[in-house]
Amino acid sequence: MTLSLLFAVLASGFIYGITPGPGVLAVFGIGAARGRRAGAGFLCGHLLGDVVWCSTALIAIVGAREVGSTAFDALGVLSGLYLFWLGWRAIRTQRRSGDAPQGAARHPFWHGIVFGLTNPKAYPVAVATFTALLSSRAELLTWAMLPSLIFLSFIGGLLAYAILIGVVGAQRVRTVYQHHEILITKLCGVMFIGFAINALAHALPGLFGSKPA
Repeated sequence: MTLSLLFAVLASGFIYGITPGPGVLAVFGIGAARGRRAGAGFLCGHLLGDVVWCSTALIAIVGAREVGSTAFDALGVLSGLYLFWLGWRAIRTQRRSGDAPQGAARHPFWHGIVFGLTNPKAYPVAVATFTALLSSRAELLTWAMLPSLIFLSFIGGLLAYAILIGVVGAQRVRTVYQHHEILITKLCGVMFIGFAINALAHALPGLFGSKPA
C-alpha cells in the first residue's frame, strides 16, 4: 500500500465521520441536552454502524475494481453524480421553522448503535465518498488489502469522532454550530461537489476509452 493510498483511505473515513449529517446533528443535540459524556456514548455506538457501512462500501468498491475497470468506472460515475446531487441539495438548504436539535436520548450508546445501523443514507454516502477519494488510485485496490482498508477507514472515523467528542461539550462551539449550521452545511455541499467532479474526472475517461496515462 502506497503512502498516498493510506492517506486517501484515512481521509475518506475522517470525512465520512465528520461531515454534517443526521449523526452529527444528533450528537450536537444530545450533547446540548445531556453533555459531552452522553454525546460520546452516542458516537461510540454510532461508530459500529460506520464500521459496518464503510466495510460494505469498501467491499463493493474493491469488488467492482476486481471485476474490471469498467465496473469501477461505472461505480465512480454513479458515485460522482450522487455526491453532486447531495452537494447541490446542501447548497440549496434552508432552515425550516420546524427544525430543532435532537433531544436527550435515554440510553445514548444503544441509541447510537440503532441510529448508525438504520441510517438509510449511510451506505450510498460511504460508497460515494470512498469512490470519489480512491478513484485516482483504483489500480492499487485488491482483496488482499481489504482488512487494511477497513482498519484505516475505522481510524479515520475514530479521529473524526474524537474531534466531535472534544467539541460537543463546549458551549461556545455548540452555539457557533447552531447559529451557523446552514452555512456549514452549504460549505460541506461545495466540498461534496468538488469530490463529485474529482470522481467524474477519473471515471468518465475510462468509460469512453480515453483514460489519461
